[in-house]
Amino acid sequence: MADKKKPGDPKKKDVDIDSLMESAGLVGTPGSVGDETEAGGRVEGSRGDGRGPVHDESEAGQSIDSALTQSQVSSEEEELMALAEKLGMPFIRMKDYDPEPALITSFPPQVAHSYRVFPITRDDDGVILVAMAQPENIRTVDDLEQLLAEPVKGAIAKPDDVNKLIDEYFGQVDSSIESILEGISEESVDFAVREDDIGNLEKVVNQPPIIRLVNLILLQAVKDRASDLHLEPFQETFRIRYRVDGALHETKPPPLALQSAIISRIKVMSNMDISESRLPQDGRIRLNISNRDVDLRVSTLPTVGGESIVLRILDQQNAMVGLEQSGMTPENMAIFEKIIKRPNGILLVTGPTGSGKTTTLYGALQRIYNPELKVITVENPVEYEFRGVVQVNINDEVGLTFAACLRSILRQDPDVIMVGEIRDSDTAKIAIEASLTGHLVLSTLHTNDAPSAVTRLVDMGVEPFLITSSVEAVVAQRLVRKICNRCKQPYTATEEDLYDLGVSPEDVEGVTFFKGSGCEDCGYSGYKGRLGIFEVFVVSDAVRDMILARAPSSVIFQQARDEGMLTLREDGWKKIVAGLTTIEEVVRETSE
Repeated sequence: MADKKKPGDPKKKDVDIDSLMESAGLVGTPGSVGDETEAGGRVEGSRGDGRGPVHDESEAGQSIDSALTQSQVSSEEEELMALAEKLGMPFIRMKDYDPEPALITSFPPQVAHSYRVFPITRDDDGVILVAMAQPENIRTVDDLEQLLAEPVKGAIAKPDDVNKLIDEYFGQVDSSIESILEGISEESVDFAVREDDIGNLEKVVNQPPIIRLVNLILLQAVKDRASDLHLEPFQETFRIRYRVDGALHETKPPPLALQSAIISRIKVMSNMDISESRLPQDGRIRLNISNRDVDLRVSTLPTVGGESIVLRILDQQNAMVGLEQSGMTPENMAIFEKIIKRPNGILLVTGPTGSGKTTTLYGALQRIYNPELKVITVENPVEYEFRGVVQVNINDEVGLTFAACLRSILRQDPDVIMVGEIRDSDTAKIAIEASLTGHLVLSTLHTNDAPSAVTRLVDMGVEPFLITSSVEAVVAQRLVRKICNRCKQPYTATEEDLYDLGVSPEDVEGVTFFKGSGCEDCGYSGYKGRLGIFEVFVVSDAVRDMILARAPSSVIFQQARDEGMLTLREDGWKKIVAGLTTIEEVVRETSE
């Protein structure tokens, strides 16, 4: 590119990203080089020097608008020049440069679109100067250097000017997984990698096509609101599936030859040992997308086809869902709030894995938390970070079990204790002891319905008199898919549907049923999002007498029904009548 004028002040030093991060106090966990989403999100990752991603907004990484407000400057150019000075980067005017065809041709269009950068010139030392429309992403230069395998220097220009040139010279780029797979060839990636060839494998996992593909797979999972991402190797295919609203959806599989590279790339990002493929491993990846923190809990499992990987996606934004959005009816909400505002006692939330128990407990903490309370959580592991709450990760390998941790917590002067799960008699007994000594204890248990929790505690060896003295209520819950509002339409339920639900045609006269016809917004499934159905069981005086008499759970269940408890199916029926979910969903998640 023939430049008419050298960019910026020649005496101005290049931005030192490492120093900038250190001065800003940015701390992260091992990750990967990041790609941007269409909305501007990106996967944070490791820098290659042991430091992890940026998560907290700093003076260096703040938004342009915020920085400009502080600068108190008048014109757009003066504002950008002030920001350039703050970041230690040159400011340039795009009109002062003529596009150089050779440089533009060699610059990947996907990179230009993902990072919103336009190549300006290459100096005598081979350093590529790029104009940045989003200079607040302080890792862009580092990412570009790794993706391009060339030294890069960033410059600030008017975003409109940069975006205009990107669209003019690079056109529109399909950022789908399919487009990246089509662009990967044997020339772009060395396919000749054996799983035991660790040296070559380490080289391949850092090749730009593999980095972009893995990043896009992760970003697509977050964008689609997936709760889990499954990468499953078989003899003839490498399957990738997303679990969205409880159902698994398969995407286009990558070439089988990329299996080892993709799996190893994820293991590197989650700080696992890529040379170990015979034993299960656990790790963690942290992403930052559009200023949202997203944690990925990574688990590997050796199979006959290779290592299977499942990533549990924990979106901090989705964690703090208020109880109002959980799906509780006003009647159940009133009972629930009354219980969690008590100074002591135990509240149990029951249900299978993935039924939203932890989210409900965090909703309870969010409702009752105030700076005057000391709140401690004990989890395995901590799923969501809660500001102001002391959170402890269980580590069985070093002896930090639930029971051992609870014993220490009682000496930490807590007011509220949240235990991730009561899984053995020691944990149950200490939790009860904590409630009897003036603490409110919130925890989870695995039972099919709420009254069965009493029997489960007795089976664990807890004396009935301790249960009656401590347990205040049990909440059973399930998650059902919500009908997509965009394609929602009424329909007539069949007699078979009504029979499965346990009602007759006469019972539903005047009731309008709804379902989703399927549209682009819901991925043509007819559903978008989930809500809970609940069974709130309060331990009344009559129930306490039954527990002391060691009555079976069926008798306790009937007493709770007589006292007005709605079953899961009855609560689900309310959601059906309200047009929130379908008969099929409630029948699938409940039983009578």
